[in-house]
Amino acid sequence: MTSPNTITKPGPAKPIRLYRLAISGHSHRVELFMSLLGVPFELVNVDVMSGAHKKPDFLAMNPFGQVPVIEDGDVTLADSNAILVYLTRRYAQDAEQWLPGDPVAAAHVQRWLSVAAGPLAFGPAAARVIQLFKKPDSPDDAMARAHALFKVMEQQLAVSKFLTGDSATLADIANYSYVAHAPEGNVSLDGYPHVRAWLARVEALPRFVPMVKSPVGLAA
Repeated sequence: MTSPNTITKPGPAKPIRLYRLAISGHSHRVELFMSLLGVPFELVNVDVMSGAHKKPDFLAMNPFGQVPVIEDGDVTLADSNAILVYLTRRYAQDAEQWLPGDPVAAAHVQRWLSVAAGPLAFGPAAARVIQLFKKPDSPDDAMARAHALFKVMEQQLAVSKFLTGDSATLADIANYSYVAHAPEGNVSLDGYPHVRAWLARVEALPRFVPMVKSPVGLAA
């Protein structure tokens, strides 16, 4: 909810373009946050399977050849977590909720953004990729990392509604998608009731949009 002292920020002059892969949790966290903020956007599906993300036009937007990328007027940004920070500072009517200015609170959010780029990406996200694309790699290490992460999350969510407190922040947006879809990588959430309750709280946020489900793993 916007606080009484919040300065109203104007929205984008035209819809933000989100270059994405629909099954990518990195892409979904950006789509989800834009929806929660109520900013207009349009989705541009990148044909990753045909290598569109490695062609000159896309590499001009992101030399690393990865989705997501946004175009907002004359601003082009890559990296999902960087995009979340940008959207917060530019368009969130209550930016303090999503990315606090207080040093300690900001550090707590940053910690979970680092988790999203580390244990989450190399745990449940990696296990899901192995299942989704039928990779020959063993999923054992990724699944073990996923369960190690979920044990930490379970402890945190036993004492708070969201990852850094009683209100949703960028920490929750950055981590939601791959946790919610962990069963697609054969990583069960059955043993983590607080994590499942947290997922439900994120899904209850106004203007929540789900990520497309993939018919693999335990979710099949």
